[in-house]
Amino acid sequence: MKKILLLLLIILLLSAIYAAAETPKYISPMHPFITSDEPGQCPICGMDLVPYDQFESGGTGGIIEIDPVVVQNMGVRLAQVERGELSRNIRTVGIVGYEETGQTTVNSKIAGWVEQLHVSQTGQEIKKGQLLLSIYSPDLVSAQEEYLMAMRNVERLQQSSIAGVADNAKRLLAAAQTRLSYWDIAPKDIERLAQAGEVRRTLPLYAPFNGVVTDKMVNQGMFINAGMELYRLADLSRIWVNADIYEYELPWIAQGMAAEIEIPQSGKRIPGKVDLIYPYADGVTRTIKARIELPNPDRQLRPDMFVSVRLQGRTVADALLVPSEAVLDSGQQQRVFVALGDGKFDPRQVTVGLRGNNGLVEVHGLHEGEQVVVSAQFMLDSESRLREAIEKMRAPEASEPSLDDLFE
Repeated sequence: MKKILLLLLIILLLSAIYAAAETPKYISPMHPFITSDEPGQCPICGMDLVPYDQFESGGTGGIIEIDPVVVQNMGVRLAQVERGELSRNIRTVGIVGYEETGQTTVNSKIAGWVEQLHVSQTGQEIKKGQLLLSIYSPDLVSAQEEYLMAMRNVERLQQSSIAGVADNAKRLLAAAQTRLSYWDIAPKDIERLAQAGEVRRTLPLYAPFNGVVTDKMVNQGMFINAGMELYRLADLSRIWVNADIYEYELPWIAQGMAAEIEIPQSGKRIPGKVDLIYPYADGVTRTIKARIELPNPDRQLRPDMFVSVRLQGRTVADALLVPSEAVLDSGQQQRVFVALGDGKFDPRQVTVGLRGNNGLVEVHGLHEGEQVVVSAQFMLDSESRLREAIEKMRAPEASEPSLDDLFE
């Protein structure tokens, strides 16, 4: 029973296809879905219906033909396909960041107590060699005593008649001095220890270079372990600006190209260049970072500030160019309408390349000197697609499935 019902449904479907495939005598040139067996006028646009064979001659091969008067009424404008240079200026936003090579962490290589904290604020600017804090450590006291004992042994045994004794004493003194230096005891403090001959209860820790304290993890009186982070320092004399570049702008960007940074608050502009284009995208903004390295002697650029970035994109030479409005993009393909003259238009599929600042786009699939439609092409596109659909309906032998195909 089910097979009989299915067979009846297929027969009804094929009957509908054959009925739709009957060729009308007259058809509207602007609205091909309006057909008639007798001459007359289109109820939508008022144009005279034309014989179907004449309509077919205008649509052969996808080319559509429209009366020149109708073309003028539609406001169709044309532009010529030209060959020339294409460029693009990119304006985007950037975030000021630290120069990673100018950041460092200060830690202690020995456990002890912070006896006195000399740098106690974040944001404080420090100089290389500036005293940061003083540490009391029993291990440091023992190391100082070993150093002084080794120094006295050298003085006592340097005149010894026994071979090798003086050299061994010197080697012990050098080892004790090396041990102190490995614990970041400055050479001037070791020399002061040798001259005074007295063990100091605390020993100082100095800044390794110029910079600003960005993080402070230590307080006066606290116990610190070996390897514990005490300060994070950053040199702000040079900074990085990370500019956001969208994926479609990537073809215009190259490492080493000129850049200009503008500080919105003051309007000051600073020239620079793209130092690095990161090889990955930001997972949140879906942009690629372009890094610009800049000098910052007056500290106008501060980390995490927003700035405006202008990039002069590269120039593409010898490209076929059309206005961007000439391209119809369906998401799966792009095409333009090429004017052939006498009201004839050829819908041609193209490949779009780069897009410039002046409203021009690079295309592949056209020839220099051809005329393309830049306005009212949506009406032409509708006309073209309607004719294409009707042509498919008029070819039942190519579109009708056989009974054997349906039952497979």
